[in-house]
Amino acid sequence: MAIQQWSDNITVVELSDDPLLTEELASVMQAYEDQPTHLVLNFATVGFINSSNISKLLRLRKLSGQHHKRLILSNVHTQVWGVFMVTGLDKIFEFTNDIATALASLQLDIPRKAK
Repeated sequence: MAIQQWSDNITVVELSDDPLLTEELASVMQAYEDQPTHLVLNFATVGFINSSNISKLLRLRKLSGQHHKRLILSNVHTQVWGVFMVTGLDKIFEFTNDIATALASLQLDIPRKAK
């Protein structure tokens, strides 16, 4: 897992496929509690997601909401996207097709919320 502090307010996390994904999401949650920022999770290499991963994502979403930060899931593969759709989580999480779109969305939104 690679964590990149893209700016003072934005963190990008490159996630791995299971079995590392479960550990990585736990690490992200722990780091996020210490320093909440807007968060972009790159799912480019994730081909499978289980209920434990979904649970961690939901907790991370709750934390981000409490800190008034955005959580964006990016580069979600078709198989993983299917899980989000079947569970109805496609309506709960924010998704982008790539990291550049996620970063642009955050950058355009941050100044407006700061005012």
